[in-house]
Parts: sequence; C-alpha cells; structure tokens
Amino acid sequence: MDWIKQLLDIALHLQEHLHQLTRDYGPWVYGMLFLIIFCETGLVVTPFLPGDSLLFAVGALAADPSSGLQVGLASGIILVAAILGDSVNYSIGKYAGEQLATRFPRIVKQKHLDVTNEFFEKYGGKTIILARFVPIVRTFAPFVAGSGAMNYRRFMLFNVTGAILWVGLIVPAGWFFGNIPVVKENFELVVVGIIVVSVLPMVYEIWKSRHLKKREEATRREA
Repeated sequence: MDWIKQLLDIALHLQEHLHQLTRDYGPWVYGMLFLIIFCETGLVVTPFLPGDSLLFAVGALAADPSSGLQVGLASGIILVAAILGDSVNYSIGKYAGEQLATRFPRIVKQKHLDVTNEFFEKYGGKTIILARFVPIVRTFAPFVAGSGAMNYRRFMLFNVTGAILWVGLIVPAGWFFGNIPVVKENFELVVVGIIVVSVLPMVYEIWKSRHLKKREEATRREA
C-alpha cells in the first residue's frame, strides 16, 4: 500500500516534485517527461501514470523563469512522446492485441477495453482525438484501434491531431493559470479537479453501458 500512497503524493504535489526534479537533474528532466508520456500513451500496463495533470504542471512550472524549464522545448518533447506512444500502442494492438487480452486479463483489463469500445461505437475514429483528454481510455484507444484493424493512415491523422490539441490546450492552460495566486496556493485541489473532470466521460460511459444492460435484461425477462 506504500506505493499507492507515494503515487497519490506525487499526483497531488506534482508541481513540487517536477520542480525538484528540474533542480536535481536539469536537462535530463525532459527525458523523464518523454518517458512518462510515452509509457502512459504507449503501454497498456501503465494507464495510471499522470497525463493531463502533468501537462498542466509543466505549463505552470515553465511560467516561472527561475524553474529553468522551457515551455516550447517541453511541449515539443511531450508532443513527440504522445504521437510515438500511440503509434507503438496501435502496433501492439494490431499484432498482439487478442493474445495479450487473453493471456493477461489482469493487466489488459476487459472493463477498460469495454469502456474504450463504447467510445468507438459512439464517436468512431474521432475517439483517438477525444481519448487524449480521458485517462485510461487515452491508453487503451490506440490499442483497440490497432486490434480492430483501423487503417493506419487514418489512425495517424487522428493521432497527430489529438496530440496537438492535447498538448496545445493543457500546457498553455498551466502556463496562463498555474501561477495565479489562488491556483498556486490550492494546486492540489486543481489537480484533483483536473482528474475528476477528465474521468467524468469514462464514468458516464460505464454508467450508460450498465444501465443499458439492465434495461436489456429487464426486457428479456418481460418477454
């Protein structure tokens, strides 16, 4: 349980930890950002890594000249990591999707695949763009796209567009709002708010799916 507490502490105090890493490791922090975003988007086993909150924290920290973090360079590295991550995840889904889902059900969880499939049924290929703003679905959308044999060129169009919108909206939001005194003093609450707002679409899809199943079961019983 200690590792859960550590993850929560990092998530809630992300800006402080990021600032400390920047002071301790200097330019190497850009490599760390690349690795975190690449893993969060590229590997189905790491959907718990920070995404939206990390981008917001990067923008907020970069707005402080003393931090040494350059917003343009950080944004570019995160953008490349996000695009490459989704591309790798697509390939994993295409060539090993069914095997992984069958052999490792505790890692590639069916409930996550079901929620992602709900998004695809509702939004089609645009799910790749929308999923950028939804934790967990962000990690599983390219995997499902690959296993569902979505055309790669079409996938890449959505992949690049979604990554540009994701980075281009959240990092500047952190830059402009992250250092407002009331936001800075309550950064933990802001992070929680970002997470809650991001997760709401996924929660709604889960609720809707269960509600529809109950209605179908009730209809069958009545019939």
